[in-house]
Amino acid sequence: MNNKIEIFNVASELLEKNAINRKDKVAIYCGNKKVTYGELLENVNKFANLLTELNISPKDRVMIHLPDSPMFFYAFLGSIKYGAWPVPVNTMLNVEDYEYLLSDSEARVLITEKNSKAAKAKTNHLCYKLYVDDFLPYYLQKMPGEAKTYPSKKEDIAFWLYSSGSTGKPKGVPHRHIDMIHSADNYALSILGLNQNDICFSVSKLFFAYGLGNSLAFPLRHGASVVLLSQPPSPENVIEIVKTFKPTVFFGVPTQYNSVLKRLGDLKENPFKSVRICVSAGEALPPEIFKKWKEKTGIEILDGIGSTEALHIFISNRKGNVKPGTSGRIVPGYEAKIIDEDGNEVPEGEVGHLIIRGESVTKGYWNRPKDNQEKFLEGGWFKTGDMYSVVDGYFVYQGRGDDMLKVGGIWVSPVEIENVLVQHPAVNEAAVVGHEVEGLVKAFGYICLNEGYKDHSENDSITEEILQFVSERLPKYKWLRDVYIVDELPKTATGKIQRFRLRK
Repeated sequence: MNNKIEIFNVASELLEKNAINRKDKVAIYCGNKKVTYGELLENVNKFANLLTELNISPKDRVMIHLPDSPMFFYAFLGSIKYGAWPVPVNTMLNVEDYEYLLSDSEARVLITEKNSKAAKAKTNHLCYKLYVDDFLPYYLQKMPGEAKTYPSKKEDIAFWLYSSGSTGKPKGVPHRHIDMIHSADNYALSILGLNQNDICFSVSKLFFAYGLGNSLAFPLRHGASVVLLSQPPSPENVIEIVKTFKPTVFFGVPTQYNSVLKRLGDLKENPFKSVRICVSAGEALPPEIFKKWKEKTGIEILDGIGSTEALHIFISNRKGNVKPGTSGRIVPGYEAKIIDEDGNEVPEGEVGHLIIRGESVTKGYWNRPKDNQEKFLEGGWFKTGDMYSVVDGYFVYQGRGDDMLKVGGIWVSPVEIENVLVQHPAVNEAAVVGHEVEGLVKAFGYICLNEGYKDHSENDSITEEILQFVSERLPKYKWLRDVYIVDELPKTATGKIQRFRLRK
């Protein structure tokens, strides 16, 4: 009898109550396609039965290389229900990257499109490539619409994600069945008050931990609906989706908020009228973007910090209680500390390494003993790699551990200087890195100019003006040595600026 109590499969947890209580409610809107909760469960079951037909074993990896679409849900949840481990991967990589991911995960099945780069990857472990634009839908239709649930436990691995690899090869991050429920109950419910009347729309894609929570775990856990955008998120199609589907909860990252803001200026009406809450993560939200967004739409953006390792946001601002320029306060269900190089907690206001602890944090990377030793500390703490300080319970982002600059023996946050740079009317985006000058580290700025200023890019007076602007607003040791104008800044697929590439 006890064994039955222990059985816990997150796919069944997210789907079965919904299929009983709201069978005919639309779970997914995607283009002109609608999928009800009843249809979602049936297709997830069909996918689980397809894995039985293919003789896949529980714990075998099923790599998912798909745009945001209902099929992503069927493959992801169908694999978990069956007991296999789905591995969603970034759709914007090269053939060699997919060969690495397939080999590292030893995936047996790849779900992709016929002409994708992933489809071209060669690998030793793969048994099946299933194409969503060819025979996969045909096979699925033939499968029975009911399936057994694999008798997993809360603590068992349910799926993998890959870290974005902004500082090296992506690392496999296994997550357990309970992890999704923990973040959906502690963040989506406690912070966002998500409920069955909500319609979620996430500009971040499902293969990111952030997007997976926003578009799959959160709406399904709370009986809400989700809008999926299969194409890349241009500001124009993001605005179009918001106008058409009228979401109530909008999830983005700072660069996307910034690009949408530029288009909002031309519109007479505010397309975001339906939205009750806006969320940002991925990197720190500059106060300037927060301010302009609120002026334009009337909505505060709740900035927070999460990670692939923690599955979603663990520090966040609260509605009506936002401190711009901070990541907010700790989310229920998590703990956080700021420590120095020796592992001691630092006094309030001092900069140190952010470490966190909580139920949804992975127990370690797949096959990476050295990284695990470095990142996973005694007592279940995870070292995020981010530098923070805490003031009055609010966490203030100071940059990545390897992005922080030590100028004249004092730690300098590149983010602080960047936040000043983007206040200048000419500056669209900015990144600050350290370069050695005569053996000493000095801060240098890289900037992209706004449209009206691009003609000035060859003009020294604009860089002089920007350097002057920074020096009037920051203490001398935080001044920039120089500013370089570039067409674009190097970024990860999630839109995070890769400062390490500028350092090179």
